[in-house]
Amino acid sequence: MENNFKDFYDTLKDNLDSYEEEYDSFIDYGPELYNLLCSCLNYKEVNSDLRLSISAAIAYYVVPMDIIPETIYGPYGYIDDIYITVFVLRKVAHELGYEFLQNLWDDDEDIKNIIEICFKESVEVLEDKVEDILTYVGLIN
Repeated sequence: MENNFKDFYDTLKDNLDSYEEEYDSFIDYGPELYNLLCSCLNYKEVNSDLRLSISAAIAYYVVPMDIIPETIYGPYGYIDDIYITVFVLRKVAHELGYEFLQNLWDDDEDIKNIIEICFKESVEVLEDKVEDILTYVGLIN
């Protein structure tokens, strides 16, 4: 019997593959940024505080009814997921450097540039929801 299960990355890719609307310039990075978060957990250099933040961001992707749920808003609903992802990746970069992340990145593009673009764009879209997102995952009180 053949295994037809998809991992979450494949599901993200499928959900976002055909999205070509207003925010696709940074929403398209969602699956790869998710993978980058997951990859970070494989390294002992990542301390327990970072691991908790990374795990919170990964969990945020899979929670069905987050601040902007995909089930209601479609691909637009991934903007908050991308925000929390790059928020945490910036913390990882602060602790371990962007070179650490670049070495895990499966593309030739500059990860620092991608993170900063996604951060800026998502904050502009989310506006006053940023604090709600960070509170939801427990990264601020």
